[in-house]
Order: sequence, then structure tokens, then C-alpha cells
Amino acid sequence: MNSILEKIREQFPALSQNSHGRQLIYLDNAATAQKPQTVLDLISKMNGKINANVHRAMYELSDIATEIYEEARCGVAQFIGASRKENIIFTSGCTAAINLVAQSYGAEFLKKGDIIVIGADNHHSNIVPWQLIAQRVGAEIKVLPVTKGGEYDLKELESIITEGVKIVAISHISNILGVINPLDAIISHSHSVGAVVLVDGAQGIVHQDINLSSLDADFYTFSTHKLYGGTGHGVLYGKTELLEKMPPFMGGGDMVDTVTYKKTTYAPLPLKFEAGTPNFVSAASLSPAIKFVEAIRGRGSSWLSGSNKNLQQAVEAEQKKIIEYMFHALDNEVGDVEIYGRPGEDLENESFVDKKIALFSFNIKGTNSSDVAQILDQLGIAVRSGLMCAEPLLNSLGVTGAVRASFGPYNTIDEARQLIEGLKRAKKMLY
Repeated sequence: MNSILEKIREQFPALSQNSHGRQLIYLDNAATAQKPQTVLDLISKMNGKINANVHRAMYELSDIATEIYEEARCGVAQFIGASRKENIIFTSGCTAAINLVAQSYGAEFLKKGDIIVIGADNHHSNIVPWQLIAQRVGAEIKVLPVTKGGEYDLKELESIITEGVKIVAISHISNILGVINPLDAIISHSHSVGAVVLVDGAQGIVHQDINLSSLDADFYTFSTHKLYGGTGHGVLYGKTELLEKMPPFMGGGDMVDTVTYKKTTYAPLPLKFEAGTPNFVSAASLSPAIKFVEAIRGRGSSWLSGSNKNLQQAVEAEQKKIIEYMFHALDNEVGDVEIYGRPGEDLENESFVDKKIALFSFNIKGTNSSDVAQILDQLGIAVRSGLMCAEPLLNSLGVTGAVRASFGPYNTIDEARQLIEGLKRAKKMLY
């Protein structure tokens, strides 16, 4: 194993444990990423020492907690290229962020006969909230299809996203297909017909650099726990002019200016959308989590000995090897495998590799995905199986479930090889 990758893995205590008597191979990063020691240390410190509610008290401990909490907000704004920290709304997760937009923006600006377009590759959390608001106001939902290879069908843009479309809700990267979607083209066309665009970035933020000042998405959402931070927390980015027009999603403490029995006025952004005691521990964990991500992308302050550029090169090289190897091995070593999300056939074409993250959803023909996952579990290999909160997409592919192996920056080509050996064993047992 590359010595740099070894140093990265050493930062993640969870990776050193055994599962069923074997070294754990964790390949469910698209659901929840493991946490580096820097994140674990801060979570422990927040829980054990800096455990005070933010914004609302006049004592030192609360001041410290508030400062750490707001530093995380500033860090997120810088990380994603937001022009103002006030554009960063902290929520309980990516799901909550999408629901906030659907129920607040949708209830305020949608009316009967308006059209909402959702991506065919969307997670349930970017489908159901739009169905709920559509039913409430009488709007219509249309679907932007994906091609056989798993990419949004840009040929359908002009016929699907037309005048009358008010909201377009798409995925940056599908949690099933792993294909990097062409956001620029979709956002540009959507804006040309007067639609606002929400991007579910739960997978995209993990694998792609984001600059929302240039991307021009109206809303962008993601979860902290997929980005190596704490659970129960997420982020909504919104443009100032939209957030200011939207009514509060929930009422309670910290989101108010003045309250009387007859009338309440609301706090300015971002507090208007942050009712109640926030998950200040997980919010704070975003700071070390982002520093880790910046380090493996060649930026930020020194994290390990040597240049962060070396970290970036090592991670990128390993991920590319994993992508190329997995396609080849699933097709030629395991065999009888249907892969979902194959944006090209030429594995030597670098542009093809650039369209795909190291996430593979597939089925071995004649087997049940849950059976395959259980056999892999006995071998110490953790993968996801089933519908994976994308039932409409899987149904459109003609299946009722799939196996998903999703790799993180701490996973190695050797782990990919062990996964393939496990799949060959599962196939032999189940055929």
C-alpha cells in the first residue's frame, strides 16, 4: 500500500477494527463516511467540555461554543464558494434542507398548474418532498430522464424543462449511478425559462470541488456525516434574494426577533431558518472535516508530513485505479454482472473515468442483492444492498434492489480486489 494512503487510513480509527474476525473493509461511504481522529477529538471536546447552547447566553462557555459553531458556518461558506456566511443554513441533514425549500419556497411561490421537474436518478429525499408540496398546491411533477449509461439526457432538456416549470430538483451525483451530472447545462437552461434549481449535493460535495458563485445553483444541500463529520446535521445554501423572501419553515427559539401573543417578527438570515437548539456539536465538526477534505484535495494548511499536493495525487491515483479495475473485474472476473451507471464503454478514455466516482451499484444475474451483501459481510466487507432510497430509479432499471460498493479516500485497490474475490465466492455459493 502507498505510504501516503497508510497515513490517511491511520487517521480513521474505525478502519482498524475487525468484522467477523477479519479486517474490516468499509465500502458504504455513500451512506455514511467514517470520521478522522480530528473530528472525533472535537466531538469529544464539545460533548465533554464545551457543552453549552449557542447564541443565547451571557457566559464564557456559551460564547466559546457559539464562536466554534459560527466558525464552522464561515468555513462552509468558504469551502463551497458562497459569497456570504448568511447564505449557509444549518439543518438536521440533507433531507431536512430539501424539505425546508419544498415547504417554504414551494408553499410561497408555487400555485396550481405549475410544474416541478425532478431528476430520474434522485434519492427519495429529493422526490417525496416535491410530491408533498405538489399535492398541497396542485402543481405537476415531471421527470428528467437518464440515459442507459446513467447520465441526464440533455436531449430532453428543452422538451421537459419549459415555460411553466418553476422548480428543477436534481442530483449532483446519484447515490446509485455514481455519475457526475452536467450541472452547468441544466442550471443554465432552467434559468432561461425562469425556473429555480435545487441541487442535492449529498454525494457531489464529497467528490467534487464546488464554487456556488460560479455554478449559480439557487439552492445546494448536503449532509455533514457523508463529509466525514458528525451525524444529525446538514447544510442548505440558498441565494440571498430567495431566502429573504421565504417564510420560516419552523417556529421556535433563536429564529425570532420579537414575540407577542398577537404577532412575531423573525430574525435575519440565517437564524430565521434555524429554530430550536441546533446540533452544535455536529455543526462544529464540519471545521476539521473540511480541513481533511481540503488536505486530500491539495489545499489548506499542512496536515501530514510532506505536501498536501502529494496527498491529492495519491488519493486521485488510487481512486482512478479503483474505478478502472472495478469495471474490468466486474465484467471479466466476476461475470454475469449488470452495472448501473456506466457513462461509456472505453475504460482507457480518461474523460470516461472523470465522469464517474468510485461508486458501483450492480447485480450478479440470478442472485439476490441482500444475499450477496450478507455473504460479503461474513468476509468482513461492508456494502449496501436493497433499494437504497431510490426505488423509482431501480424500478426503471428493471430491478427491485442492488448491491452498492462506495469507496472513500481511505479505501485502496487491494480492498477492491478483496471485494471482487468476495463477489466471486458469493456467486459460486448462490448459483
